[in-house]
Amino acid sequence: MWGSKKSASRRIDSLVGNSTKIMGDLDFTGGLLVDGKVMGNITATEDENATITISENGFVQGEIQIPNIIINGTVEGNVYASNNVELAKKARVFGNVYYNLFEMAMGAEVNGNLVHVSDEVTASLEKKSEPVMLDEPEVITNS
Repeated sequence: MWGSKKSASRRIDSLVGNSTKIMGDLDFTGGLLVDGKVMGNITATEDENATITISENGFVQGEIQIPNIIINGTVEGNVYASNNVELAKKARVFGNVYYNLFEMAMGAEVNGNLVHVSDEVTASLEKKSEPVMLDEPEVITNS
C-alpha cells in the first residue's frame, strides 16, 4: 500500500478448488489458494514466506496461522500472521486477527479483535503447541 512493495509472494503452489471440501487440518509450504471449504486449522510451519489467499468463494472454519494472509472470503476462527494480513472488500472474519502489518479495504468486516503483535510475540505464536485432542465421547444406552 502507498508505494510499499509487498514481500509476500502471490505464487500459487496448492489449490482447494471451488467444489472441494476438506475436513481436517492442513499444513503447506509456498502459496495456497482456497476457493472451496476447509473445516480445520491451516498452518505453514516450515515456510516463513508462505501465503494463503482465500478467494471470494473461499470458506475456512478453524484457525489460520500463516505468515502472510490475504482474505476475500469468510473465516470463522482466529487469524495469526507473523508478517501481514490483507482483507479485501468482501472479507468476513469471525474471530480475532493477530497481525504485524495490516491492510483492510472498505467493506471488509472483522467480528472480533484486531491485535497488533510484535515480532517477538509472533515468533512465540508460531511455536504454539498442538490443540488438545479429546477422547471419543462415551455412548450411553438405556438397557
